[in-house]
Amino acid sequence: MPTPVDTVLSEALIERGYLKRETLDPLVMKAAESSGGLASFLIKRGMVSEEIVLTVLAERFNIPRVDLGKVQMDKGILEKIPLKFAEYYRFFPVKLDNKKLTVAVSLPLDIRTQDEIRTHLGFAIQMMLARENDINEAVKKWYGLGAGTIEKIMQTNTGKETPAAQAAPEHEKVEDIEKLAEEASVIQLVNQILVDAFKKRATDIHFEPYREKIKIRYRIDGILYDTPVPPEIKKFFLPIVSRVKIMGNLNIIERRLPQDGRAIVKVFGETLDLRISCIPTPYGESVVLRLLPLTRIFSLELLGLEEWEAGIFKNLIEKPHGIVFITGPTGSGKSTTLYASLSRINTVDRKIITLEDPVEHEIEGITQIQVMPSVGLDFARGLRSILRHDPDVIMVGEVRDLETAEIAARVALTGHLVFSSLHTNDAASGITRLIDMGVESYLISSSVEAFIAQRLVRTICTECKVEDTSQPDELKTQIAKELGLNSKKDVTIYKGKGCEKCNSQGYWGRVAIFEILIVDETIRELVMKRVPAGEIKKVAIAKGMRTLRQSGWRKVVGGFTTSEEVLEVAPEEITLPASVSILEGGAVKEKEGSTKTAAEKEAWAGRRSSEADKRLFLRLNVKVNIRYRLIKSQEAVKKNINAEQLSIAKNISAGGLLFVASEAVPLGAILELKIELPDGKQPVECLSRVVRVSELESEKKYDTAVCFLDLAGADRTRLNKFVEEEAS
Repeated sequence: MPTPVDTVLSEALIERGYLKRETLDPLVMKAAESSGGLASFLIKRGMVSEEIVLTVLAERFNIPRVDLGKVQMDKGILEKIPLKFAEYYRFFPVKLDNKKLTVAVSLPLDIRTQDEIRTHLGFAIQMMLARENDINEAVKKWYGLGAGTIEKIMQTNTGKETPAAQAAPEHEKVEDIEKLAEEASVIQLVNQILVDAFKKRATDIHFEPYREKIKIRYRIDGILYDTPVPPEIKKFFLPIVSRVKIMGNLNIIERRLPQDGRAIVKVFGETLDLRISCIPTPYGESVVLRLLPLTRIFSLELLGLEEWEAGIFKNLIEKPHGIVFITGPTGSGKSTTLYASLSRINTVDRKIITLEDPVEHEIEGITQIQVMPSVGLDFARGLRSILRHDPDVIMVGEVRDLETAEIAARVALTGHLVFSSLHTNDAASGITRLIDMGVESYLISSSVEAFIAQRLVRTICTECKVEDTSQPDELKTQIAKELGLNSKKDVTIYKGKGCEKCNSQGYWGRVAIFEILIVDETIRELVMKRVPAGEIKKVAIAKGMRTLRQSGWRKVVGGFTTSEEVLEVAPEEITLPASVSILEGGAVKEKEGSTKTAAEKEAWAGRRSSEADKRLFLRLNVKVNIRYRLIKSQEAVKKNINAEQLSIAKNISAGGLLFVASEAVPLGAILELKIELPDGKQPVECLSRVVRVSELESEKKYDTAVCFLDLAGADRTRLNKFVEEEAS
């Protein structure tokens, strides 16, 4: 038989015109046979919304509505209202005043139910209507996640061995954790935590033991949030850790050493790859689970690229050879950008091989290798072996040492496209990072096509986005100035005020901001001169590069993110002195009419001079016979300089030399060199790249500077020894 609430609801829906009687009457009888009632029956089938049901019931029963997200709770109430009553009768205690208990319910309670609560608790009942999901979330928030399960475990498993101590499942068995979450056990408790984290879009779950309590935290959109848990969970922390270890096929006995594992689970029909890591702490093992969807789609369009940035990206990833470095700190989205780039060029006619630590996502059509330093498979060794597998494109997860960097550079010079990442603060610092590793500047300038710095900023929730009128005019003026806008009136800043969708945070998801430094001829010259990263960045900005901060401000003006997010991840940019300008080739020249003091001029000139003089190898002004031949090209044939030419070097070092050519050699051209040192030995032979050409007007000849590309170690030592001996 239909309940009184169902009868009132059906009549109200018919009167309001939401449903017809001939449609609703049969459904009322079917709902009476189910456990959820008519409201749940209709909402699940999408025939009416929960908002309509609550509005109709509130009017018919004269019951007020309540938004539990805005309720300020007195925790003393929770101590008087046991969780088992709240869960059994499906209510949440809102207020207790003079023996009158106000409860939030999704459906009005009948008289019998109210009498039962009054008898057990001793309070008169006053009802308020709220969404069912809001009631469930409030119970989790105030009583603690899994509190009901813990209470049942304590009642039924007293003195028994916990389910977590049972035998381990088969490796990588897929568990449907929703179906397992039906009985009161530690397995159910862990599954509840996983389901809750997935619902809230968490990427990581942290289990952290402390002296008196246990913390569980979720990382959502890059930010860690505490998850409320009952104090009793501390008693079950060891079984929880054991359960997680069993899922990851780890040793549950070993608690002294770090362990890493993985598990495959299914949540709401989506398969997740869990990466599990355990480390020992003074109060137990700290455990972190990373949640990775197995079927994630990677696309450049989803990265947040503007149209001009997308064009640069597409041009870079379609190059036949060279290195593209993605730079940024841990957690800045470098791996996602690399995967998106590879997915774009993942076609049947390309062989793509990756070296990763770890393999975060599986992509069909790409050969992915997990490095394992414990058995000797590191990035450098893997990279050498990859070349025997005829790859077109190679991705190295991260360049961490000199050997890996040099091999990657030489692989790029032999006609392969290489993607990799570096840990630096901005794009120009990638050059400094490689030089600090010991990579020769000529290898960097010859092999690298671009350094792309990136950061992630949280995006404003579209459901609660409003204009932020609290931002100061000074900030709007600064944004307008850095973006080159006419005035602060062109700058509108938005924020999220918080809503149910974004869990009152005001943000939903993240988007990337970029700083793309293209290594063109001007930048190559600066790299060869070992100019500091700050100066290279100034030149790049003068040539049109948009900085991380400018990219972030454009997202702010476009209404995608907030100014606080940009200020958090993008530092204030360097600016050129007002009295200097950037010339072609990266030269810095004082502007005419400058008002700089003599001391400022001397300091600026001295700094430029000292920075330019920093060289890895000693350079000597000495005349040495050389022979050179331009690698065959159409321009070489036209100028008839493809044959071997004789010349004299004007200065030389173990990194390159300067010689006089009778014809202008194309900038960036590759030369075959033979250097005849006056030591009676065979000439030094190597390939070199032309990095600078300047005309000698009086002689109609050309000073030509080259850097060595593939000079053997023994020959480099020989050149360096010759220069040092001559200099002494």
